[in-house]
Amino acid sequence: MVDRRGRLESDPFAFTVTRDQLVRISRAGKHVTTLGANASARFLAAVEDTEEPARQQLMARATGNYKRGNERRGRP
Repeated sequence: MVDRRGRLESDPFAFTVTRDQLVRISRAGKHVTTLGANASARFLAAVEDTEEPARQQLMARATGNYKRGNERRGRP
């Protein structure tokens, strides 16, 4: 389950868990977002038994940096 352009394979997301059990998501070594307590708990439960491609999808959706294919271009 990788995006059609293959970008999640070539430029993957990474996450770390802080002492406060918050999830910090980064990409290309740069911090993208930190999930709050409730979102972190849901994310960690979802990631627990998934493989890497599915984890990449979850992290992309959690950051909001993911195109779903339904975007429209603005009118000129």
